[in-house]
Amino acid sequence: MRLELKDKWVLITGASSGFGAAAARAFGAERSNLLLGARRVERLEQVAAQARETGAPAAHFHALDVSSTASVNAFVDWVRTHSGRIDVLINNAGGAQGLEPVASGKDEDWTTMLQTNVLGLLRMTRAALPLMQNNPGGSILNIGSYAAHAVYEGGAAYCAAKAGELQITRTLRLELNGTGLRVSSIDPGLAKTEFSLVRFKGDAAAANKPYEGTNPLTAEDIAEILVWVASRPPHVNIDEMLIKPVDQAAMHKVYRRKT
Repeated sequence: MRLELKDKWVLITGASSGFGAAAARAFGAERSNLLLGARRVERLEQVAAQARETGAPAAHFHALDVSSTASVNAFVDWVRTHSGRIDVLINNAGGAQGLEPVASGKDEDWTTMLQTNVLGLLRMTRAALPLMQNNPGGSILNIGSYAAHAVYEGGAAYCAAKAGELQITRTLRLELNGTGLRVSSIDPGLAKTEFSLVRFKGDAAAANKPYEGTNPLTAEDIAEILVWVASRPPHVNIDEMLIKPVDQAAMHKVYRRKT
């Protein structure tokens, strides 16, 4: 039987855009209560309003930088002022920086990717777990990437970071065995969000190039999957999901229509 998500408390990191914002709207449509975090508070305010319009009884938001332990702890302290529990934790904050090969990679890009995708995931989960105990059927949904499974030139640090996310997810599943909590990795392939624009640091032409001639995944595609995974019967755990658009047969095999 499907797990009812109405009135559940759903915490989403990186909720100001992309998968996180779409997830807020999708869980709002399920009438879940939302706890939204990201660095861009003004964007969070807009997302929270959209989620309320879709049906969320409550959509609270607060500044969050998962690369800072102090920020993560302050965020979870704020969460406690609204709810004594978290039913669904969506670790979405992350992203890529740059596409240089190792020989010319930049320390600041590498540090950002490891801080957000790996250490941020660890920090957020550690802080949230006390609010998820004694709640069988609760879910930790980590946003991974096809890059955890297949590598590409210029992606050394990002691929390493997402491989780290996948191994953390698998480790958590072992450590939380017997608690009733479910732990999943949702790994999208080619998806058109702000991801590429951030990677190329605002260069719109470079950001659009990976998607030329393709029909990529959308943020809404992934949000729908997150809702589906969280709403499985409490005894069902979706360990890992790899989702690619039909046009992407492999990392280096993408069908592109002539324009």
